[in-house]
Amino acid sequence: MAGLLGGTLAACSSNTGQTVPSPTTESHPPVGPVPTGLARFYGQSMTWAECAPYATSDDAQSAFRRSDIQCARLTVPLDYDKPGGQTITLGVLRHKASEPDDRVGSLVVNPGGPGASGMVAAAGLIDQVKNNDLGKRFDLVGFDPRGIGASEPQIRCLTDSERDADRADDSETDGTPAGIAKQETQEKDFAAKCAQRTKLGDDMLEHVGTRDAAKDLDVLRSVLGDEKLTYLGYSYGTLLGSTYAEDFPRNVRALVLDGAVDPTQDPEDSLVAQGQGFGVAFGEFAKWCAAQQDCALGTNPAAATKAFQDLTRPLIDFPVPVGDGRKLSYEDATTGAIQALYQQNLWEYLNTGLNELRNQRGATLEKLADIYNERGPDGRYDTTQDAFTAIRCVDDPRVTDPKAILDAQQKYEQVAPFLDDGRPASSARDACAFWPVPNTMTPHEPQVEGLPKTLTISTTNDPATPYQAGVNLAKALKGALLTFEGTQHTAFLQGNACVDKAGIAYLVDGTAPADGTRCAGS
Repeated sequence: MAGLLGGTLAACSSNTGQTVPSPTTESHPPVGPVPTGLARFYGQSMTWAECAPYATSDDAQSAFRRSDIQCARLTVPLDYDKPGGQTITLGVLRHKASEPDDRVGSLVVNPGGPGASGMVAAAGLIDQVKNNDLGKRFDLVGFDPRGIGASEPQIRCLTDSERDADRADDSETDGTPAGIAKQETQEKDFAAKCAQRTKLGDDMLEHVGTRDAAKDLDVLRSVLGDEKLTYLGYSYGTLLGSTYAEDFPRNVRALVLDGAVDPTQDPEDSLVAQGQGFGVAFGEFAKWCAAQQDCALGTNPAAATKAFQDLTRPLIDFPVPVGDGRKLSYEDATTGAIQALYQQNLWEYLNTGLNELRNQRGATLEKLADIYNERGPDGRYDTTQDAFTAIRCVDDPRVTDPKAILDAQQKYEQVAPFLDDGRPASSARDACAFWPVPNTMTPHEPQVEGLPKTLTISTTNDPATPYQAGVNLAKALKGALLTFEGTQHTAFLQGNACVDKAGIAYLVDGTAPADGTRCAGS
């Protein structure tokens, strides 16, 4: 599951009524240290204009209707070892500080994924920061990392119809030799299509990982005119932030890392840790549900796992029609549940969907799964899931040992038993095992000598990035840890006054919360 995707922030579609500004070109010499051979990138001009032409998805079209934002293209090397070679471009969005006389600099945002649009995320945060010091004193900036959204070329693997077919196919529940062979054939085909359908092919896929994205972030820092980076990363965005901190520790002004990815975990341990997070969140949902008059899982939280399994497992053999020729598969039902577990305000929809399933209807669960997979009402998909896999395959070591895969899958089902399909676990290798280019990172503790104080925010019952990962990251970066007591994925700028006050104070003046600071949820 592309579990970290749920950290993506919803876009805001409001329009301020202001006149769209005319294009303006900004130019200045490189700011801060410039790596050898990269001066033309660090000192490039940027032409800022309206954002509508940058929209590549329904969410982006809605978010970019605002008239108080500007967008531009940033040019970076495809391969930083060959700065004179092929170049690519990144989409960048900016909302200027409302009190420029007191401006601190730029606040660069990444919402996670990997594969989510930073441009859409930044547009969605404007109304949440406009009345506090972040909106008043910072230019709010979001960029689409290489291969994503408005950046060119875009990672592309599956067509819309192929994605629909993939979601309807529950062959991943088949752990027999024939089932494993079928799954691995599909994974090989996916990897091949990514190379075939992404412009620049293997060359592009080789350079879409976090190591290259961190270098892009430093180019952006200079082009924005900031000697040091101020950064807010959610979910996978914490990995991008910690990677930047390791590569450019002395170029950091402030980092807020919310919903941490533990950079020391290998793919198997990360899968199991995430499963444990979703298992805990499901338990919290079950308690909440049992107190509702119409709980689809009954009034006993201890029996909720079996009740969920009894509702969803039959879908493997008997998917439920949901209209337009589509059917709710077991994969989509569980994906819909996972999507709902990211935020408590979706629990009511999950209960509704499970009650519908009792009556052989699946519209709500299918809609939740569509949200997770970023499928629009017109049947078109954003490329987030394609990018998620491509980036993960370049970042993570390949897992090819069937025994290790089987062991991780079995542990995952043990810590998240509501997702146990009742059939033998599969040892099938995923697309990364067949990826056409090598990975560029290995799990390790970041080396960050010279890094100023950072702030990691970790939520006690975060389903996608478990609490301990935040503890570990804060320790690795020798930074501050802020604990949020709640059941959701990420917390900053999401309505909790305690978390917001601490995060804003840190970003504005560098004041980190005291060790052991905790914020209670509602």
